[in-house]
Amino acid sequence: MENNHGLQNIKIGKTGVAKTTVSDSNTAKAVWSGSLDVFATPMMIALMESAACECLADCMDTGQTSVGNMINVEHTKASPIGAEIKASATIESVNGRKIVFTVAANDDSGEIGKGRHERTIIDAERFMSKLEKTGG
Repeated sequence: MENNHGLQNIKIGKTGVAKTTVSDSNTAKAVWSGSLDVFATPMMIALMESAACECLADCMDTGQTSVGNMINVEHTKASPIGAEIKASATIESVNGRKIVFTVAANDDSGEIGKGRHERTIIDAERFMSKLEKTGG
């Protein structure tokens, strides 16, 4: 059962960060989202979600996790293999267990993407139990 003690740590303005380097494995060509050897949009989105998870990591009680339920981003600039990518997720609003983030990604030359992302804090065991009962 959730006790929500960790949720008290969720504060507007709190930021999480995630980083990666563009490699052969995270290009548009490698993940089937295009034909070029540039940082893939799905990988940028995953990095933004990772930054949001990092932001919430110390905000949840044992047995809790968060699930992404909305993302709306623009991928505004290509990044070549070897580029260092940094994503950030900053808490914009909190409504109970729903957290909205402003997300951004940058490489060495500046912004490559931006948008909004929403996650909901859930009880992991209860969530998975519902899935097993309903088959999805």
